[in-house]
Amino acid sequence: MRHSVDFLYSLYDALISIDVPSDKARAVVDAMERDMATTLATKQDLQLLATREDLLLVKQDLRLLGQRLDGVRVELSKDIEAMRLKMTVQLGAMMVVAMGLLFAALRAV
Repeated sequence: MRHSVDFLYSLYDALISIDVPSDKARAVVDAMERDMATTLATKQDLQLLATREDLLLVKQDLRLLGQRLDGVRVELSKDIEAMRLKMTVQLGAMMVVAMGLLFAALRAV
């Protein structure tokens, strides 16, 4: 902030040195000061903006991660259902073979 004050004094002195009336030079300096306070971004403003952009990127990354996790969950559910069906079929096949062996053993007796 000290740098901007020095700049404004220098600007005022420069305007006075080229024969600009004092009240008009002061009006120019006041307008510059007002613009600098409301329009220009400070280093802190830029750091805050960078932090906000970083947070937005993190939120976007988290949203994408959530979508990927949902996709993986759906795929995993389908895989589990397929494995359950496969195990049911295999268990049924083993029961048919076991019953066949049992009936064969009973006929042999």
